[in-house]
Amino acid sequence: MQKQPDGSAATELPALTPLRGVAALWVVLYHYTFQCLPTLNSAAYTHLVQKGYLAVDMFFLLSGFVLTHVYHDAFDVADRRNYWKFISARIARLYPLHLFVLLIFVATAIVFRLVEYAVAGRAEPLPIEGPQSLLALAANLLMLQGLHARELSWNYPAWSISVEFLAYLAFPFTLPAIWRARPARQIALALALFGALCLLAYLTRGNFNQWDGPLTLLRCLPEFVLGTLLYSAFRRGACAQTLSSDAVALSLLAGVLLLLHLGAPDIMVVAMFAVLILALVCNAGYLARSLNVRPLIWLGTISYSLYLIHGLVQHLAPMFVQQGLGLPSSKELPVTGALALAAGMVVISLITGTITYHSVEVTGRRYLRRCLGMWRPIRATKPAC
Repeated sequence: MQKQPDGSAATELPALTPLRGVAALWVVLYHYTFQCLPTLNSAAYTHLVQKGYLAVDMFFLLSGFVLTHVYHDAFDVADRRNYWKFISARIARLYPLHLFVLLIFVATAIVFRLVEYAVAGRAEPLPIEGPQSLLALAANLLMLQGLHARELSWNYPAWSISVEFLAYLAFPFTLPAIWRARPARQIALALALFGALCLLAYLTRGNFNQWDGPLTLLRCLPEFVLGTLLYSAFRRGACAQTLSSDAVALSLLAGVLLLLHLGAPDIMVVAMFAVLILALVCNAGYLARSLNVRPLIWLGTISYSLYLIHGLVQHLAPMFVQQGLGLPSSKELPVTGALALAAGMVVISLITGTITYHSVEVTGRRYLRRCLGMWRPIRATKPAC
């Protein structure tokens, strides 16, 4: 048994921690390639990197799956005390690192203005509205930036944890109904949620890279609840024998990579993600053992820190290009220089993410749990189903 961050116990889910790490690195590569290699048309060779935004959809599915694994006993019946402990655990999990990175962004903006004032004798104050404004700061402090990320962003990758937190608020109420529903009703709900994702695909012309406004909820909430339903299917043993072999898991993995390489519609890739998660968690063969190697476990462990801190590295990189290399932007770099810059940013993000995981994420989580009075684990109000 492994202890969860809030003290509740749950058995481990092999392969999901490495999968989360791979997804985090994928989205980092997507953002850095987009910034550092704007003149290199990678889509002429493969759409794999260009589709990196779909890693966020993987996160939403995994989040619903893992949280249902941890809390399905506790929320078999909704309970006010357990609800507060769950929300406290989520705040303690997300907020310390989010706040830390946010304050670095704010401090950087203030330092730039102080330097500008020292050099030119004048400096613009922080704006009231818009990106990196006082209003955006307030929205980030309240975890509301994802509702209008284009105008409320400081650390732009944090939009996803904002909308996911809204899913957390409803999770303890939706989980009991889903967990007690008969398989036929769960299948009907899964089809309805997939229909919602089809609506998203229709409204966005197939592009799931929606990170601003109400469409983010149409992206996050159905995928999060689908993750809950996936775990319910896993617990019932649905398709366990079919999906447990290495051949099936490797075929699904190859299928996902092929769809990404060919630039297949996003809705198809997300649907394959769902089946792949089931296959990996059911796998009892060589693939599960291969994924659970120390480097991939480390990558999955620091995945949240890596995801948040890479936005800060991306924010500061142009300053290095301009001041250190004397170029107006990364567009002026040759391909080899741009590749070196992107590789350096990845390495810095991995090192910094490891440091902030230990010094900020873990330490802050423990401190905030104590402040919120989370001394006892969440306990189920009824025996598990």
